[in-house]
Amino acid sequence: MRRDILAVARTEFAEKGLSGARVDEIAAKTSNSKRMIYYYFGDKEGLYRAVLEEAYARIRTFERSLDLGTLAPREAIARLTAFTFDYHADNPDFVRLVMIENIHHARHLATSSQIGSLNLSAIAMIGEIYERGLAEGVFREGLDPIDIHLTISALSFYNVSNRASIRQVFGHDMAAPDARARRCASAVDTLLRMVCR
Repeated sequence: MRRDILAVARTEFAEKGLSGARVDEIAAKTSNSKRMIYYYFGDKEGLYRAVLEEAYARIRTFERSLDLGTLAPREAIARLTAFTFDYHADNPDFVRLVMIENIHHARHLATSSQIGSLNLSAIAMIGEIYERGLAEGVFREGLDPIDIHLTISALSFYNVSNRASIRQVFGHDMAAPDARARRCASAVDTLLRMVCR
């Protein structure tokens, strides 16, 4: 029941934002009562925070499943970049939720007991790949894993967050299969140029 509520709430919050989403509609779409939603999540903001936590937990779970420790550092960072790009492209609700939370100045993330540790795992993973790359002499010295993460995120996020405006302004469909493949390859190439000697 909790999982069903979160799935419907994710769509509602991603489409309508925190202020536009209605607990009544979420309850109706899950065949639950508002009372059950409040029982599980406390209030609308508690439900929204739970949706954010689930969204971040989901991407981090998929990242861990990549088993990057078995790959050479260059291959590992390339695979992580391509995965992140594709994950964002395939999960535009995740991008919209992050955009909405930024509108709220990350107020709900700040009250989460889970978000910090969830996202530190992403930096630790990149740090481990980076250290292996340094030890093997394939990566440049002086980079910070957080900067590597931010670059991967920026290249992946923009491709989804700005689809509508790019289509309107330039008549270019960033979601078209050939355009997406080119952008993904460009993101990987950019990351490799950033980290490799």
